[in-house]
Amino acid sequence: MSTDGLIVVDKPGGMTSHDVVARIRRLARTRRVGHGGTLDPMATGVLVIGVGRATRLLTYVIGAGKSYTATVRLGQATVTDDAEGDVIATTPAGQVTDEAIRGALAALTGEIDQVPSAVSAIKVDGQRAYKRVRDGETVELPARRVTVSRLELLAVRRDSPDVVDVDIDVTCSSGTYIRAIARDAGLALGVGGHLSALRRTAVGGFALAEAAALDELEERAPEVVNLPLDAAADRFFPRRDAGADEAKVLSHGGPLDPAGILGPYAVFGPDGGLIAIVSERDGRARAEIVLAPA
Repeated sequence: MSTDGLIVVDKPGGMTSHDVVARIRRLARTRRVGHGGTLDPMATGVLVIGVGRATRLLTYVIGAGKSYTATVRLGQATVTDDAEGDVIATTPAGQVTDEAIRGALAALTGEIDQVPSAVSAIKVDGQRAYKRVRDGETVELPARRVTVSRLELLAVRRDSPDVVDVDIDVTCSSGTYIRAIARDAGLALGVGGHLSALRRTAVGGFALAEAAALDELEERAPEVVNLPLDAAADRFFPRRDAGADEAKVLSHGGPLDPAGILGPYAVFGPDGGLIAIVSERDGRARAEIVLAPA
């Protein structure tokens, strides 16, 4: 069985995130596999996979900031706000100027209230929104506050008279929908818009440069983990080193004296092994999860 740890996968198009998890379960020869943030089937790029005890780190990975390159097609609106859905409206977009496009993107930068796509995986009364839409319901989701820290215009392509393809580079908070950015830019410009391509380039500090294709992982199975648990935690969290007595207390779930580190942070024992992910509150450093082997 593979070592506990993380795998940074370059997800191919046409697969769901669950499809990738299923493949890794087979390669790693363990059922204990999960992913750190869904990518739609049409999307490619960074998908962080946890194996074994490292699946417990995924809740932090999911909450990390993310970066993408994407293409927004102006002139066509779709039911899903991306290229996987049927076109529901067309408006010739050839007259939209580069300056107007820059203005629409600028208005979607910073802290914004974003309405998620109606076909998102958000639950409405216990059922996924996309399931309700597919069943013929009209779903209106409330806006969420998200942060788009960077929304850079890379190129404007006018390869046909009625649509304009806009390539963008985005860095944003967890929970931001890039297809909602495409939809809202199209609405602001009065021509409609949808996301026609999406590639995730980073999740937290994990970037495409270290991502492995599934074919590469097939070749080295079952040794598919490229960031063992200790190294993964050291990369992702601030670090605290504990003495022998502290390590014993913490490994049994007990609190430590605070160290003044903004948490959550990783605590390592004298042997360099990861003990727990800790946060400080009420004057004590308390474990959020204990990861030391039993």
